[in-house]
Amino acid sequence: MAIRETLKRFLIQPLLVLSAACGTAQAQTGEVNIYSYRQPFLIKPVLQVFTQETGIKVNVVYAQKGLVERLENEGRNSRADLVLSADIGPLYEIASKGLTQAVDSETLRNNIPAHYRDPNKHWFGLTSRARIFYASKERVNADEPLRYEDLADPKWRGRICIRSGKHSYNLLLIATMIERYGEAQAQRWLQGVKSNLARKPQGNDRAQVKAVKEGVCDLALVNSYYFGKMITNVQKPEQIGWAKSVNLIFPNQAGTGTHMNISGVALLKHAPNRDNAIRLMEFLSSPIAQYMYAKENFEFPVRPGTSHSSLIGTYIGEFKADKIELWKAAANLSKAAKLVDRVGFDE
Repeated sequence: MAIRETLKRFLIQPLLVLSAACGTAQAQTGEVNIYSYRQPFLIKPVLQVFTQETGIKVNVVYAQKGLVERLENEGRNSRADLVLSADIGPLYEIASKGLTQAVDSETLRNNIPAHYRDPNKHWFGLTSRARIFYASKERVNADEPLRYEDLADPKWRGRICIRSGKHSYNLLLIATMIERYGEAQAQRWLQGVKSNLARKPQGNDRAQVKAVKEGVCDLALVNSYYFGKMITNVQKPEQIGWAKSVNLIFPNQAGTGTHMNISGVALLKHAPNRDNAIRLMEFLSSPIAQYMYAKENFEFPVRPGTSHSSLIGTYIGEFKADKIELWKAAANLSKAAKLVDRVGFDE
């Protein structure tokens, strides 16, 4: 019953906000073309509101991979204006290859914290998510403060589950450890984590929570939004059981704060609809868009003070987030990948 009432609030609240926001629509012609790493269902609702408010049509090409190569091949002939990414990695790569252009927007500067955007103005975060511990309610003391550094502690020998170290979710965390401690110490830490694994890295994030439920391990490293996806998954009720078997622990609360990643947007170098594209970027940083965009995937808005899904508030609450400048961590992604190979993390 509690889950049902929470879901009711979760579904009704955004409709009320949307109704109030759509009364200010202004007619305008034109279009914006997006290459998107983000799945269509996550971005379609907010793009529909943008079109209703502005009259600007939004066209989206979705792909799981290969967009960087496509942009390189298209060059000046590309019809794409924006790239939407589910992770900072592609944003950093596209910008590093000279495929983007700077956006000098006071709106974006005011709405998006500096640590979630490129200092050269080539990409901007839109939503954030935390990389946290999903801990067995039966075998882990939820009141014990934990840090990412503790994953290498021998007390966790044979008790940790994680997906591939080469996955972007984990690579950014490793890259952050490199930025914070240096490559040598980060390598020692990663070797310690490997020594504490209950099994070879495998599966996706949800598979790690299932493994905790089944007693394969006691602690798993998983993105925060998967809890919302599982606890509301009436189509696969076994996942509700997985979610109920764990406590969510936000690491490093007494220190640097919990590691964060972002989804984000970048304006492409040869954007044929530059003005419309910037207008969409600014809209995506607005309160209504931030709320809608973040709640679709149980993520957190990057704009300070913006409401998030009531379900997030019910199960997660407030926490201290790491405010390291993500561009500095992203600069270490290639080093992080080499480190994963060097310690044989996935073997």
